[in-house]
Amino acid sequence: FSPDLLLFRSRLKPLRRLQRIQGHMMSGHVEPEVLLEKVGGAGVITMNRPKVLNALNLTMIRQIYPQLKKWESDDETGVVIIKGAGGKAFCAGGDIRAVTEAGKVGGSLAQDFFREEYILNNAIGAYRKPYIAIIDGITMGGGVGLSVHGRFRVATEKTLFAMPETAIGLFPDVGGGYFLPRLRGKLGLFLALTGFRLKGRDVQRAGVATHFVESKKVPESDPSDPYRLTMVKRFCFCFLFPPIRLFGSSSVEGILQDLKADGSEFATKQVEILSKMSPTSLKMTFRQLQLGGRMSLQDVLVMEYRLSQAFLVDRDQNPGWTPPTLAEVSDRSIDECFSSLGDEDLTFPA
Repeated sequence: FSPDLLLFRSRLKPLRRLQRIQGHMMSGHVEPEVLLEKVGGAGVITMNRPKVLNALNLTMIRQIYPQLKKWESDDETGVVIIKGAGGKAFCAGGDIRAVTEAGKVGGSLAQDFFREEYILNNAIGAYRKPYIAIIDGITMGGGVGLSVHGRFRVATEKTLFAMPETAIGLFPDVGGGYFLPRLRGKLGLFLALTGFRLKGRDVQRAGVATHFVESKKVPESDPSDPYRLTMVKRFCFCFLFPPIRLFGSSSVEGILQDLKADGSEFATKQVEILSKMSPTSLKMTFRQLQLGGRMSLQDVLVMEYRLSQAFLVDRDQNPGWTPPTLAEVSDRSIDECFSSLGDEDLTFPA
């Protein structure tokens, strides 16, 4: 091959890769990825990617947001319901692999995904009509953002809720910095740092869900009257997990010291879990929740958009973290991730 042809092919390869990623994030699959229906006076959103546990992509975001705004101003729509197809998941998260790949190749796809996802999260939080998320099945990451900011979150015995981002070198975004520090005691910080999975009724008892109903009864529930959904008495979560108080220190290092000093089976397990997490993610998440507890949802999402731009990196569950220890993660490096992006900061439609 001629040198010119080889050069052309080398330049074409990244372009083809970007096109494949774009096709994945902006899927043109024949089967609708989101179903948008009117059922009586209810607007119903069904995430329809059951083979990938209804993972959220940019195409879905761009269908859901304008329909939400349309129903919000429609006098004939009294309530909005969002659910997942397939019976296994509400939404297992955002399509992070496609996002990180897009970030490495270049272009605006990764920025567009986070920007538009966070704008959607804010719209849900500010929604003027009852918004009911049926979190029947796996609910993680992006699925959390589609549910927790709404007025009603209905859990079932199949619900599995988690924010596992520190295990993959990220942070609990989609407004995690807003709702997690508002859970009882230090429960939100515990969930954020460890990625602990809440299941079934515990999702409602913890305050993540507002209601609980058996999954087989979900179709029988009257969508026009969320108060008719079965309400389970809220129990103090501290009775279920007494050692949550061990997450009350003013630093991640302090939490680890308290856990080691306690020496209980629970504490020893948490030390083991935290030792596998990204040190940078742990410190970032701790700061995020500290600040977010005093912020509005909009301000938290602006903060998290800044963090998302600093964390567009590929991770797996057996990473070699850099820096490898908490002691080597400087306050300065954390400060930089929270810095303003100037004209590139997240803004919201009027």
